[in-house]
Amino acid sequence: MNKNQPSELDFFWAALMFYTRIPVPKNAIHTQHALNKSRKYFPLIGLIIGLIGGGTFVIANTVFSTQLSLVLSIICTVLATGAFHEDGFADSCDAFGGGWSPIQVLTIMKDSRLGSYATLGLLLLITTKLLALIDIVTATSTIQLLAIYASGHTLSRAVSSTMIDFFDYVQDIDKSKVKPITESKLAPFDILISVLITAFPLAVLACLIPVITLLASLLCIATGLAFMGYSRHRIGGYTGDVLGATQQLAEVAFYLGFAACL
Repeated sequence: MNKNQPSELDFFWAALMFYTRIPVPKNAIHTQHALNKSRKYFPLIGLIIGLIGGGTFVIANTVFSTQLSLVLSIICTVLATGAFHEDGFADSCDAFGGGWSPIQVLTIMKDSRLGSYATLGLLLLITTKLLALIDIVTATSTIQLLAIYASGHTLSRAVSSTMIDFFDYVQDIDKSKVKPITESKLAPFDILISVLITAFPLAVLACLIPVITLLASLLCIATGLAFMGYSRHRIGGYTGDVLGATQQLAEVAFYLGFAACL
C-alpha cells in the first residue's frame, strides 16, 4: 500500500478528531479527504460515547446513588464530545425560536452567544434525558442499560448523518464547521460500514428487549426526520447546528421510547 494513501484507520482517527475530544495518535492524518471519508464512522463514534456514558454509570453507581451516577454519566459524554451536538441544539433553539425569515434564522444560528431559547432548550433537553434514563435504569438490568445507552448514541448519530444524503445544505459551506462532511455523499461501501456499525448494538439490544427496541428505534428515526422536515420548512434544508440538534433529539426520543414501554 502507498504510505501516502490514507487507510480506513486514518478515516476513523479523522472522525474521532472531528466529533470528540478523545486524543488520537500524533501522526493521524487530518486532511479534507480523510474528513470526507470519516462520516461512515459517525455511528462508531456514537457507540464509543455511549459505552463511555454507560461505563461511567456502572462505575459511579458502586459509590453514588442512581440519580447522581446518571448525572455523572451524562457529564462524561458531554466532556468526551466537547458538547459538540449540544452546542448545535442550543444554536438551533435560539435560531428557530428567535428568527422569522430564513435569513434571520441563519444569522442567529451563526451567533455564538446563548439566548433564552438556547438556555431553556438545553435545560429541558438534559432534564428530559436524565429523567428518561432514571425510568429506564429502574426497570432494566445493567447489561440492558448499557445496550440502551450504546444504541441510543449510535442510532441517533446514524440518523443525523443519513440526513446529509437526503436534505440540502443551506448555509455558506466555506464558513461552516460541517463543511468537511457535506462535500460528498457516502459511497455504497461506506453506507454498508455505517449500517453494520449501527446494527451491532441494536442487534444486541434486540436480543434482550426485542419489541421495545423496534418501537424506540422507529421513534428515534421519526423524530430525526420530523425535525429535519421542520428545518427544511423553515430554512430550506439543514446546517451543521441542525445536524447536532437532530442527533440530540433523536437520542432523547430513543430513551423516551424505552421509558414509555418498560
